[in-house]
Amino acid sequence: MRSFVASTLAPENWPFSLAFLPQPAYLVGGAVRDAILGRTREYLDLDFVIPSNAVKVARAIAHHYNAGFVLLDPQRQIARVVFPHATADFAQQEGDSLEVDLHRRDFTINAIAYNPHTQEIIDPLQGYADLQQGILRMVSPANLEDDPLRLMRAYRQAAQLDFTIDSATQTTIRSLASQIAKVAAERFRIEIGYLLANSQGTPWVTAAWEDGLLTPLFKNATRESLNKLAAVDNAAVLLAQNWQQLGVQLQAYVKDSIKTTWLAIAKLACLVNPDPELAEIELQRLTYSRAEIRGVTTALKLSSQLKVANMSLREQYFLFQDADIAFSATVVLAVAFNNLVEAMSGDKQLNTGIATTEETYATRCLVFAPLINRYLNPDDLVAHPTPLVSGKELIIALDIPASPMVGKLLTEIAVARAEGEVSTPTEAIAFARKLLDNS
Repeated sequence: MRSFVASTLAPENWPFSLAFLPQPAYLVGGAVRDAILGRTREYLDLDFVIPSNAVKVARAIAHHYNAGFVLLDPQRQIARVVFPHATADFAQQEGDSLEVDLHRRDFTINAIAYNPHTQEIIDPLQGYADLQQGILRMVSPANLEDDPLRLMRAYRQAAQLDFTIDSATQTTIRSLASQIAKVAAERFRIEIGYLLANSQGTPWVTAAWEDGLLTPLFKNATRESLNKLAAVDNAAVLLAQNWQQLGVQLQAYVKDSIKTTWLAIAKLACLVNPDPELAEIELQRLTYSRAEIRGVTTALKLSSQLKVANMSLREQYFLFQDADIAFSATVVLAVAFNNLVEAMSGDKQLNTGIATTEETYATRCLVFAPLINRYLNPDDLVAHPTPLVSGKELIIALDIPASPMVGKLLTEIAVARAEGEVSTPTEAIAFARKLLDNS
């Protein structure tokens, strides 16, 4: 094991030279854990513990390599150096020895240290044995209580590593669940974001809700909410199988977010108040970005309106305008909710309360196929209208002042073009003139 870890964590792979680290210095946490598990990362995330002068060491490295420097915690002497393809955190050792420091960590699998100078592995809490068994075990209840975010982190790490949580650890988490309310919303949001990003996280979101960790922050989450999460996962799989491009979009990140995917937006919509206005207030309190909030509220509002039968081109046009880039989250939510309603109305006795057969989901997907195909076609004038004339051209041609009327005329021209009534700038101006004359 030691030779494999040494090759994986070799300083030759770091963005800085080992010569900058004093002796002793230790790599700890996720990098060591993942090296033992044989997990590789495209982006290096290194955590070092140094007996003294941790911030000074970090500053020297940042200065030498012209890298970014962030003082994370001046009291505890923790600093971060940011490279183009790696991040290195440097923390002052807590306590009189490395073992004391490791005993203050969250879980045994994260309390393994590696000395890059000597290639020695230090494992006082038998974290390696827990890694081999796939068990997430707390170091102590007091450590979880010291930082209640660690309660939620247990579920996130269990999901990421496909581990089980030790029974004593889970019992402790349940007893401390109310402490999660003390955690800053933005910190909690990052952890729940990891769980919402893919289907592996859904069972652990369910477990977190059952153990009382979600209620303090997602007060509207219910058992039905969790059924909806599973339905969204199933719908996303079928949509991606039928429309690969849509699957790619569901995995894309929302602009200006911290790794929130459009799939996560759809799943977040399952946990908040179903009323878009109340959901917006709830998400603001949880410090989500404006783009994320708009994505959730748009998906909530439009998913129930999504239909194809008897839907005019005009109605489709305004649907696409309202949905905009949130269409992928909207349609996956619509497929999931429609399937859930159908299952419940059909009185299907399933453990989750939702239909899970591929045939059922495929049928629901095909219902929305015309809208999906329009959305994925960049040349479709209903989903992706392009202007025949500009507002300035209308003002000049019609001799009208700049006003909200210009915008309304441009919208009507776009709808008329989608319906095949106009196809040239000349026809567009004549159409606008006629609308003005009849107004």
